[in-house]
Amino acid sequence: MNKNIFYFITVFAVSALLFVSCGSVSKAGNADYDAFRESRPASILVLPPLNNSVEVDAPNVIQACATYPLSEAGYYVFPVGVTQQMFKQNGIQTSADAHAVSARRLREIFGADAALYMTITKFGAQYQVLRSVVEAEVSATLVDLKTGKELWKGNIKHQEEPSNTKISGGSGGLLGSVVNAAVSAAVDQAVNTLTNKSYDVGRNATSMLLTADSSKGVLYGPRNPKYESD
Repeated sequence: MNKNIFYFITVFAVSALLFVSCGSVSKAGNADYDAFRESRPASILVLPPLNNSVEVDAPNVIQACATYPLSEAGYYVFPVGVTQQMFKQNGIQTSADAHAVSARRLREIFGADAALYMTITKFGAQYQVLRSVVEAEVSATLVDLKTGKELWKGNIKHQEEPSNTKISGGSGGLLGSVVNAAVSAAVDQAVNTLTNKSYDVGRNATSMLLTADSSKGVLYGPRNPKYESD
């Protein structure tokens, strides 16, 4: 085998081995907890997220998944179906339209104490030559609807990799292993696109982002026994 070709294949194989993992998480948060504690919202309106990903269903998934961790944290969260219907009745048809509504107007329509604004940057299966990963990247901002003041901001980057995407031995030696890995990654992407794996990753990412007892998360709400303990 040509030395240059062998070197190229070796680099790819080593790179794949270094990157194969069950998942990865990167989380960041920035909150004025003094303002959060002063506001102490009891109810939260989750706005339909802005979608910068290629997955058209991503906003519905993330909006629905956001209600659970916030409810567990101790807040009354407006049901997604009710929220969508109220927006339509007020002539608000898109996520961008919803995000453009003033805090005062949102409070008039829903009577909520705070609103959660989210933006989806990445969502769904991605093919990366020798592996396939399912990823979600979401940013969120909690705003006091009485004052318009930002109470909390966070960002999550989460990805999971199917456990069967790995370099393994077999016929063809090193070259055969690399080819097998690439084929496996392509199959994984197709399967992940057709199943609810993206939903699972979106749910996990949203939960990690919004759970109250997580690092840099929201504070506990009045319906949680740990309220005002943070």
